[in-house]
This record gives sequence, C-alpha cells and structure tokens, in this order.
Amino acid sequence: MTRRTPSTAPQTGAGQAGRYRDRIFDDQRHDPYQTKGKVAGPLRCGDCGVVYANGRWQRGSAPEGIASGLCPACRRIRDKLPAGLVILDGPFVPAHREELLRIARNEAGHEESEHPLHRIMRIDERDEAVTIATTDIHLPQRIGEAVKRACRGELEVRYGSDEYSVRVHWRR
Repeated sequence: MTRRTPSTAPQTGAGQAGRYRDRIFDDQRHDPYQTKGKVAGPLRCGDCGVVYANGRWQRGSAPEGIASGLCPACRRIRDKLPAGLVILDGPFVPAHREELLRIARNEAGHEESEHPLHRIMRIDERDEAVTIATTDIHLPQRIGEAVKRACRGELEVRYGSDEYSVRVHWRR
C-alpha cells in the first residue's frame, strides 16, 4: 500500500499556491514599536488621544479613569525614527510642490481615518525634492501610488531587507 502525503500548499495552475490561508508567510521584519502582547485593559495615548481597546488602537472617546500611555506612532515620533520614507524629486517638483503635498496629505488623511497609527511624521522640503517620513510602511506606498496616478512619473519601492522599513522614491 502506498501512502500519499499532501503538499504543504495546494498548487493551482502554473505552480502557484492555492488560497491565501494555505500559504505560509514567515516575514522576519517585525515592527519593534508594536505592542508585544495585548494590553490588560483600555489605554489612552497621552499625546494624540487614540484609545487601545478590543485589541487595537482606534479613535474614540475614552472611558473615565483610563490608564495613560503612548501609542506606537507617538513613540516613533518622539524617537524620530520613521518606518517609511517617501522621496519626491526631479525638476517637476518645484513647480508642483503644493499639489504633491496636497496629494500626500489627502492620502494620509484617508489612511489615518481607518488606521490611526499610520501618520506623517514630518515633511522636509529642499530645492528639487520633498521627503515625507511616516510612522508605518503602508502609507508611503499609498502616497507614492497616488502621486504616480495623478502626475505620472517613475515609482520605486524598496523594503528594508532585515528591518521594518520602506523607501518609496518617485521622480519626474
């Protein structure tokens, strides 16, 4: 009698993995600012006012007598250590600086409405470049894609090889 052992992930078509839950992701890049475990009770960030409740940070009113602490985004801002950078450069930037910054701020507003820890930390402006530092790795990608959709140009996304970081470079 022969015994068949199932593969670790069902294959479909041209050797691709099956459903999302069937694949194993072993990403070694972990955000050192994320909470290691669940907090015992509700917590309110003393700087920005977001509330940790039901296992996540969210906007909302805090109950009376809630403990105070710092959310991961505010800790990053205090340490001046961004997780993401967006660099907008090229001869197109000086003439359209306000439009590019408006796009970036709009995307940040949309992202922060759903994920309050995804924020712009600072914006540095130079002659032909603008650098936007963020508290997470998702917002820079969103900003880069929005700028590319609106103004065309070249977009390059690079993730940190062994750290929780991303660098998005747009040029035109």
